[in-house]
Amino acid sequence: MKKKEAQYYSIVDVPIPNDVLLEVGGLTLTDEDKLGVATRRGEVWVIDKPYGNSPDYTRFASGMHEALGLNYKDKSFYLAQRGELTRLDDKDNNGVADMYKTIYSWPLSGNYHDYSYGPKFTENGDMLVTLNLSWIGHGASLVKWRGWMLRITPEGEMTPIATGLRSPSGFVINTEGDVFYSENQGDWVGSGRITHLEKGDFAGNPEGLVWTDDPKSPLKLKKEDIEEQSGLTLYEYAKKVPELKVPAIWLPHTILGISTSDMIYDTTKGKFGPFEGQMFVGDQGHSKIMRVYMEKVNGIYQGAVFPFVEGFSSGILRMLWGSDNSMFVGMTSRGWSSTGKKMFGLQRLKWSGKVPFEVKIMKAEDDGFFLEFTKPINKKMGADTSSYQITTFNYLYHNTYGSPIVDQQKAVVTNTDVSDDGLSVKLTVNGMRLGFIHQLKIPELKANSGEKLLHDIGYYTLNEVPGGTLKSIPIENTSGKDGLVQTKRVNEMPLTWVNGPDEEIVISTKPGLKYDIAELKLQRKSKVVITFSNNDDMLHNLVITDRGKESVDKVADLALHLGLDGADLNYVPDTDLVLAHTGIVQPETDETIYFDVPKFAGEYWIVCTFPGHSASMRIKLIVE
Repeated sequence: MKKKEAQYYSIVDVPIPNDVLLEVGGLTLTDEDKLGVATRRGEVWVIDKPYGNSPDYTRFASGMHEALGLNYKDKSFYLAQRGELTRLDDKDNNGVADMYKTIYSWPLSGNYHDYSYGPKFTENGDMLVTLNLSWIGHGASLVKWRGWMLRITPEGEMTPIATGLRSPSGFVINTEGDVFYSENQGDWVGSGRITHLEKGDFAGNPEGLVWTDDPKSPLKLKKEDIEEQSGLTLYEYAKKVPELKVPAIWLPHTILGISTSDMIYDTTKGKFGPFEGQMFVGDQGHSKIMRVYMEKVNGIYQGAVFPFVEGFSSGILRMLWGSDNSMFVGMTSRGWSSTGKKMFGLQRLKWSGKVPFEVKIMKAEDDGFFLEFTKPINKKMGADTSSYQITTFNYLYHNTYGSPIVDQQKAVVTNTDVSDDGLSVKLTVNGMRLGFIHQLKIPELKANSGEKLLHDIGYYTLNEVPGGTLKSIPIENTSGKDGLVQTKRVNEMPLTWVNGPDEEIVISTKPGLKYDIAELKLQRKSKVVITFSNNDDMLHNLVITDRGKESVDKVADLALHLGLDGADLNYVPDTDLVLAHTGIVQPETDETIYFDVPKFAGEYWIVCTFPGHSASMRIKLIVE
């Protein structure tokens, strides 16, 4: 896919000096078109000529605490450190900051997860920042305003805006002044998502509600008001809690990334391709960018997300438009492993001028969807209802880390109406469901030019329909994987082990997406009990694969392509290359499996096949 995408959008390195550790936390442009870069190491660098092959780096500021945002206004830089919003000024104009001004500070717990992000400027010059929850085996607001979005004036007056945030690393303001923030899968968060935030909103994680007694709080909802295991989706639970804001966009976990990060609107007026006004969304774990078409239906934001470009060198955290209408992409992966193998990076995404064949927009109708394409479609293929496959599904809203895909069901396209110019088609659909994600697949459709869609899949989050009444004919649910048994997940001692196990082993995790051991030796034909203890703050599994590195690489690749069935299958593909495995193990929990070691000696592998983890999370298993 990277080669196909590169015909339209090329990824270009911005050279970084060998002695600069540019773990990008924030990006901004100065009035002189120089690129400001804040880093996780507490520095701000100013890059002159960032579009060329020989950019010039100047360290503008240092000694700060993990800057994860950067902005520029009236010749001053602004950034969020862990414990404060800071303004940086160069009073003597020598290119180095000589004043570090605290605009507003907030308390710190000392927890490693106390990240802070921003600022973004509102129209009147105020600033927005977001504060991450701490992590103590689950998200927690250990000190004031963790899990909140705050509004801060240039004079340092603070107003809390909204809470329910877990890990709000990305947020953006659109041309109407509306604020959206991105969220990562975790406790209370079934999958990555984008939510429109307004004053008084509760975005889903109840930990920040511990501060609603404060007179400044715009809502009075309490943490204990939220059920930990309601069995409902977030959309259904929001009917019980008016303050709970449903996401505008869901990004299916492991399918469209695993760590939703920055967001940026296409303001290039057509100079970055045919997607003017749409949103681009980065993913740190999968080192890629998605594209979002968003619409407002009955006053509620919703829309569709599509793949866009993958293959960046590290984990995407920040994106910014350059003056040449290329997109700067700032990256980091230390402690947050990514498919891009570099520890950090700075690249530009450039449009070649060629228009890819894509679904440009996807709009909701009361009985189907309206699709517009970037090129005229083959009308015969476009009129064939079998060209379109739609599947609806959802996630549970609960305190558990993440959610499996639930209530998956096929919808049916019953009619098509292709426009005269071939640029659009109206689909009539049976089986649409409010509050559900709708996966659209169009694998065989071609343009008049004969090319297939560059990306033939998209995901629409349906919160509303025009007119307010859903007219799509319902379909009885006949799908589901209740009672699914994976025969290579053995959680009880086999009856053939009459003398019990020969060996008992505990395997755990350590930071950086790694198991706590790199190599394990076992005797062939032995009976081994393996307990996998997940003391990380992410989901993991443990999969034992057949001999040879080609086997583990193949299993990891198969796991990446399980699609909507991935969570149900514990991200373990059905292949003879898998010898044994656990299920998906929640943070701070464990699972025990019983494993008959093969009779053939050699090098086998243990791997976590959760998408995005397999490259670094491996153990060489030597069977002696």
